Amino acid sequence: MDIDHIDRRILEVLQKAGRMSNADLADRVHLSASACHRRVQRLEKEGYIRDYVALLDARKMGRPTTVFVEITLSGQADEVLDAFEKAVARVPDVLECHLMAGTADYLLKVVAGDTEDFARIHRKHLATLPGVAQLQSSFALRTVRNTTAMPV
Repeated sequence: MDIDHIDRRILEVLQKAGRMSNADLADRVHLSASACHRRVQRLEKEGYIRDYVALLDARKMGRPTTVFVEITLSGQADEVLDAFEKAVARVPDVLECHLMAGTADYLLKVVAGDTEDFARIHRKHLATLPGVAQLQSSFALRTVRNTTAMPV
């Protein structure tokens, strides 16, 4: 399905304020409430809208420290990659895990309370992941931009 400029506007608005009522959304995109509702349902059905979530404040949740961890595995065999991916998916402190091209095999985004908490996460979880040959951690000093909004 192709999406038009109205669909794109709906997606833009919902990414910034996903809890707004259908009536408010319809007003913002200049549609009737019923037409807007039909479009949103279609966008959901066709997978443009994947989910609705609440975004939590890391500081208020006691996790203000963000650490990016580059992981190099001992091998590239499917069973090594599969075992690593299954294990890392069970680490609650890992918000993102990306298979990479380049020097590292994976890049993780990890949240922690502070450096001591990250040391615990490293020792208890990251260092015990299967197939890991090398870990390199980089602490974010300040977040300059953080968004979940996709360009539409």
